[in-house]
Amino acid sequence: MIEAVKTYAILVIEDNEADYEKIRRLLDESSFESEVRHAKNFNEAVSILSSSEKFFDVVLLSPTLPDIAMDDVVAEVVEQVYLCPIIAVVSHKHIDFALSSIKSGISDYLVKEELEVSCLHKSIICAIERKKIFFSYELAKSRYSDLFHLSPLPMWVYDLGTFMFLDVNKAAIEKYGFSKEEFLKMTTKDIRPPEDYYLFDQEVNSFDQYKDNLKQRYLRHQSKDGQIIDVEIQSNLIFFDNQKAKLVMANDITKHIQHIATIEAQNKSLKDIAWTHSHVIRAPLTKMMSIVDFMLESKMIPSEYEHLLGHFFESGKELDTIIRAVVKKTETINKTNSNEL
Repeated sequence: MIEAVKTYAILVIEDNEADYEKIRRLLDESSFESEVRHAKNFNEAVSILSSSEKFFDVVLLSPTLPDIAMDDVVAEVVEQVYLCPIIAVVSHKHIDFALSSIKSGISDYLVKEELEVSCLHKSIICAIERKKIFFSYELAKSRYSDLFHLSPLPMWVYDLGTFMFLDVNKAAIEKYGFSKEEFLKMTTKDIRPPEDYYLFDQEVNSFDQYKDNLKQRYLRHQSKDGQIIDVEIQSNLIFFDNQKAKLVMANDITKHIQHIATIEAQNKSLKDIAWTHSHVIRAPLTKMMSIVDFMLESKMIPSEYEHLLGHFFESGKELDTIIRAVVKKTETINKTNSNEL
């Protein structure tokens, strides 16, 4: 299937008719299809932009327009065409202005006296692609910001050199009890219990903190009110405001740890019960049954008591069966609990 040829919508804002005709001719000679609109001044450009049914792919702007000051024109046009790259077309004497305007939002500049098909074509294509990349980056930043601030799990960013908090989300503020302003005056050491400071100091001197991706770690944190919580930490290196930092997500697993401790204590009790039944209780029972069995075989007791001893012996066997069942059930529960850990 043959793809349709892209037609670039181009707005030329130029008050000098000769300069416009030159730009138009070069666009006609270029290798891409273009649909050109011409504005002779700023107000006419605003009118075209507000009434146009489709977005322009690029704006070619002369900063010397009759109805707006040169110092204001770039900012005003950027405001009108935020999604569209702007290329300033200037004379030699205004190159410095063009260079300074890059900080204000233009994508590139061209010199009128040196204007040729190849440089015009290259500047337009590069400006369009550069703008796409820029907005992809801005979109990624926006998505990061949404994921960060709307996450139900506490998250923060800290500086790798100073360990100072650089940003925290709402969930972290609610979980730890510090305001954002308080967080930004603290280091990550300040949310650790004092008795765990030595662990923090070990981490500071470890190269692990500079690894791109760390495995899950389990730490203890302390909230503003002194409550100790167990957390599962996941972190990644990022660049935050042009500085190397670490993005951290903390999952409170205190209840999970407590649940494990409860099950482990339960398992220990069950093991103790199983050992008591299988050793402490069954030992004397076994001795009693051995004595009764000996007495029955020895014929040393009156015959009228033999049936009583027989019943006693059978009751002992039943009790032994019950004890064995209790031990087996206890071991089964213990095994089930262990599998849940």
